[in-house]
This record gives sequence, structure tokens and C-alpha cells, in this order.
Amino acid sequence: MESPIKLAVIFGGMSSEYEVSQSSAAGVLRNTDTSKYDIYPIGITKEGKWLLYCENDWDKIADGSWIDSPSNIPAVISPDRDCHGLILSDGQRIRIDVVFPVMHGKYCEDGAIQGLFELSGIPYVGCDVASSANCMNKIYTKIFADREGITQAKWTHMFSSDFLSDVEGNTQRIIEFLGLPIFVKPASTGSSVGISKVKTAKSLEDAVKEATLYDKRIVFEENITGQEVEVAVLGSLRKQIASSVGEIIPAQEFYTYSAKYHDAQSETLIPARLSPEVSDELKRLALRVFNALGCSGLSRVDFFVRNDREIIFNEINTLPGFTPISMYTKLFGYDGISYSKLIDRLIELALSKENN
Repeated sequence: MESPIKLAVIFGGMSSEYEVSQSSAAGVLRNTDTSKYDIYPIGITKEGKWLLYCENDWDKIADGSWIDSPSNIPAVISPDRDCHGLILSDGQRIRIDVVFPVMHGKYCEDGAIQGLFELSGIPYVGCDVASSANCMNKIYTKIFADREGITQAKWTHMFSSDFLSDVEGNTQRIIEFLGLPIFVKPASTGSSVGISKVKTAKSLEDAVKEATLYDKRIVFEENITGQEVEVAVLGSLRKQIASSVGEIIPAQEFYTYSAKYHDAQSETLIPARLSPEVSDELKRLALRVFNALGCSGLSRVDFFVRNDREIIFNEINTLPGFTPISMYTKLFGYDGISYSKLIDRLIELALSKENN
């Protein structure tokens, strides 16, 4: 009988999406087959402290009370390849076979933690450093999409300090280019954090200041009215599959952080209310975006569909929400790949030579 795979599941982090990460991690831990894996849950606090969580109560991870567990042990992943795993505060070393970073946002989804995994030599679930960074940064993603000829909303970007140095002039120029309403977004956040829909010229400055709380680079984007749809992608650098298309019906004016995670009135439809031809094209484009940005493992690709046929690329998430009710897991669940099987497949991809 083969020994179980030593799996580190990392969650939390110094990110505005800390709580979402805890929910995702609890879902993963509840659905990981313990006959196949020895699991080492590593929580990173909002302050950046790393702790090995030694209980098996996944509800405490979901509600955040894990942080007060008296059995927590300070532990870090070592960049020393001879270690190939964890170093605990007492000096003990634990070899790790593979890491699943169930994390979202800054320092987690932007290539930062992936760089540590690369140094350590430990295989990990998801995209590499470069693709993580390019997908997390909306400016870089849009440049790639433009280069590939993929239709997206009109957009521009600016450092917040440059905008605020001439609010009146910049407001006029941006509105002349994009019209109203305008979406104002931090360049590098997920889960709609820091995003505003601006309907009047006088409110643009406040929206920029809100976005600046999360990033000094700001994206200004044309408003698109249409169906919000998503496609999940799973696979290696060389071979991927795209899920069925899902549709988001937000309870609020757009799919805000609150609408995603707290508003029970927001709805998801699988499959989306689209023709088979449009759905097939969305799946083809999702794979095209995934490949253009050099992704591997998993991603969720988001689009708008206008007038039932016109497809407009929105964004890509390389570590999307991974709870049982998240669109990524629901989309593949609809296609017959269960939550547990999805976890197995992602770990297999991480360990596979085809991704190296």
C-alpha cells in the first residue's frame, strides 16, 4: 500500500480576501480524501504569522476561530530545497510532497507565494509566478488580451497620484474616452474589492481614492451592460478542459464583494441562458485566454455577453473561490466532476511532469 501524499493546505494571508480564503480552505479540507493524503493545514494571519493548525475541526477555519487554537505551532515553508517542506518552531522538519494554496488576493494570487514554492522545489496547485502575476494585475491582463485580439471593454489606467494631481482635467479626459458610467478598479485585487461604479463626474475622485486603498495603479473601464458569465478551466500547460458556462445574476447593481459572499438574493444559473453556439465560443475563448497568459492548474474566466451574442472578456482568476457553492466547483460539479475529484485532479496536475 502506497504511503499517503503529504499535502500542505495554506490559507488566510495578508489580503483583503482573508475571510474568503478561510471559507475556501474549509471546503477543501472537508472534501479531501484523508485515505490518500496526510494533511498539514497552514494558516497565515492577517499580520503575516504562519501557524500549523493541529486540530481537525474545519469549522474553526471557516469561522476564523482557528487562530486561537492552543495547539497551533509556528511553522514556515523553507526555501531550502534540502528541507522540501516545513520547519517548525522547535526545529522539527516535515517533508511536504505538494502544496495547495487555497488563497486569494495580494501576496497569494499574485505570484508572491508561488515564488516561495519555486525556491523550495515543492510542487504546488495552480499557475506559476509569471502567469499568476499577469492575471492578478488587470493592466497586464488587458495588455495580453489586446495583443491576442480578444474583445474587451474600452479601458485606460493611471497612477492614482497622477490622477489626483489634476482631478478636473483627468476626469474630463477619462469621461470623454469612456463615457458614463465608468468602473474604477484597483489594478490588483480580486472579489470586486475596492471597485466602484461611477455615474457622475464629481464622484470619480472618491472612487479613485477608494481604489487607492488597495493599489496605487488604477484601471478605468467602460461600463458593459450584458449577461455576466463564467467558465472554469482545468488542466496543464499543454492540455485543458473548459466547463459548461455559468451565469451570474447579482442582487446588487454589479457583482460586488457583498453580492458574491453575503447577499442571498444573488443567483447563479448553470447552464447560462445562451445558445449552444455562444456557449461553445465562450468555452473556446476561455481556453484561449488561459493559454495566452500561460496558465496551468485552474482558472475561472469571466465574460459579458451583450445582446445574446456579443462576447466581451472581463477578467481571469487563477485562484478563484473554492467553496462548495463557488462557481468554479459548481461548474465542474454540473459537468460530473465532484468536489473531491476536482481536488484530486488538481493535485495530480501539480505532481505531474507535464506541468514542469
